[in-house]
Amino acid sequence: MVTVLVPAALRAETGGAARVEVDADGTLRAVLDEVAARWPRLERRVRDEAGQVRRYINIFVDGADVRHLAGQDTPVPAHAEVQILPSVAGG
Repeated sequence: MVTVLVPAALRAETGGAARVEVDADGTLRAVLDEVAARWPRLERRVRDEAGQVRRYINIFVDGADVRHLAGQDTPVPAHAEVQILPSVAGG
């Protein structure tokens, strides 16, 4: 089981849940594919039509930024935490 941490800005897409559990592990892509199947509205906020993580979305696996690892091919072990964070901008 992998825990996906959902920020407040995206919780409406998971029925208000801050944490959701998915059975997928192996790679981030597998986790996001299960998220897509169970919460399609969250999927549209996280990945674009081509299946790529949107540029303003940051994803961490056990605290490590996947952009500095292998992107969606980043290994996700069982019992890992995947955190989704939208970028914050302003001034």
